[in-house]
Amino acid sequence: MVAKRIRYRRAAAAVAAGALPCLAFPAPALWWFAYVALVPWMLLLRSAPPGRRAALEGWLGGAGFIIAVHHWLLPSLHVFLLPVAALLGLLWIPWALLVRVFLGGVPDPGRATAALLLVPAGWLLSELARSWQGLGGPWGLLGASQWQVPPALRLASVGGVWLVSLLVVAVNCALVLLISVPAARIPAVAGVTGCVVLTGAVWLWVPRPEVSGALRVAVVQPGLVADGPDSAEQRFTAGERLTRTLAGQRVDLVVWGESSVGADLAARPDLARRLAVLSSEVGAPLLVNVDARRPAGPAVAPVVGPAVGPVAAAATTPGGGIYKSSVLVGPGGPTGDRYDKMRLVPFGEYVPARSLLGWATSVGKAAGEDRRSGAEPVLMNLPGRPGVRIGPLVCFESAFPDMSRRLTRDGAALLIAQSATSSFQHSWAPAQHASLAALRAAEDGRPMVHATLTGISEVHGPSGERIGPALPTSARAAQVYEVPLARGSTYYVRFGDWPVGACLALLAGYCAVEGVRALGLRKPAPEPTTPPARTARG
Repeated sequence: MVAKRIRYRRAAAAVAAGALPCLAFPAPALWWFAYVALVPWMLLLRSAPPGRRAALEGWLGGAGFIIAVHHWLLPSLHVFLLPVAALLGLLWIPWALLVRVFLGGVPDPGRATAALLLVPAGWLLSELARSWQGLGGPWGLLGASQWQVPPALRLASVGGVWLVSLLVVAVNCALVLLISVPAARIPAVAGVTGCVVLTGAVWLWVPRPEVSGALRVAVVQPGLVADGPDSAEQRFTAGERLTRTLAGQRVDLVVWGESSVGADLAARPDLARRLAVLSSEVGAPLLVNVDARRPAGPAVAPVVGPAVGPVAAAATTPGGGIYKSSVLVGPGGPTGDRYDKMRLVPFGEYVPARSLLGWATSVGKAAGEDRRSGAEPVLMNLPGRPGVRIGPLVCFESAFPDMSRRLTRDGAALLIAQSATSSFQHSWAPAQHASLAALRAAEDGRPMVHATLTGISEVHGPSGERIGPALPTSARAAQVYEVPLARGSTYYVRFGDWPVGACLALLAGYCAVEGVRALGLRKPAPEPTTPPARTARG
């Protein structure tokens, strides 16, 4: 009975310990807490009696982490969040086993040194696995908690958010050694010192983005609109009214948020005409976001006024359906530049394996109809600024490091994320989403605009620094930002996710060594040789 009570207490402690790192993310944004947040969980895992217990507590802690970081999804997913967390929590089992193997008992200096490498690598493996779009994407990566720390952002320019996650876990691992294994203090101190030296070297010697010119970009945030049959029109009208206040302010680009236009512009030439008039009045193109059903077949962008240059045809829509599309509109109407969102939000915009999981629509706000995804990223030439191209992303695509890196490699001078988090207005979601822009900007050495319908809207410079004031969830405003452009390429853009490759190679090497060792132990011992018998004669 006592043993069962202890097991239950340890299980509850694992869930609570796994949830602790959520405090390092926005909205609490206690970034410093990330460097100690894993310590209670790791201390619990290292003391797990058998390996099965460590696996269970790793699973429970992972589920607790998912629920804590994504608790704002409860109004949409309801109880469905629990099985999702249980599924994703399984990804922490390998990490938990590594913690027990390398930190359990009294590790010698060699095992402690290996822990400082393999335990962070195991954590990164779980982050990599859950970064797949079908599992929700790379939201809540531990390194993302450091979005407002300049040295961490500089590390991101070298190895992406992955390198920052590795450093944070390595510090936690070193603290566990310092607390629980006095004999391992030398490698623990050496590990912390190594993290500090690495960060300092990157800060001092990695070149900063070279600023070359600037753009005046306006973000239009219309604020909350009451749900109803005319909510799309009310939102459009609010954005229209705010955009008119920009006339005479010499802006180069106006950005609206996600789903700011609720009808296909080819089917509603009146809306296209109103946008073209706005563009003419402001003297700048508008990047809007159309969330609407598009008919099958080629759709030609409507010309609603005197076109400035040729107006290209929009992309073909083979099967029709609902798309979320970034559309550039000038004084002559849509320019033909359009990007269709490629990575859709599971359950929010489509239901994976709908034939099996379609029941989720009856217990939450899961998508009643699957949206269609785009085929490829798109770069748009900015009218009036020769050589300046913008790379649009939609909603949680800003969480994917590879997407912004691809746009940067293709020549984007400005990254733009159009978002809407109005369903989670009074939760941590808007702040978590906005913080991702800082990481993407730092990784790619390009400024990033995060424009939303209802906040939080932010702009970050090419080093990840915030430019101008953020627009909170309470704001209804059109804000102009002086956005610095940058030249050159970061190490992350050049070499990509090399920390991930290094960790996978390290873990593969460890598994190979253990496999060889296991085979050696199972190899039957050679039979003893008997000396030849001597025959006595006499």
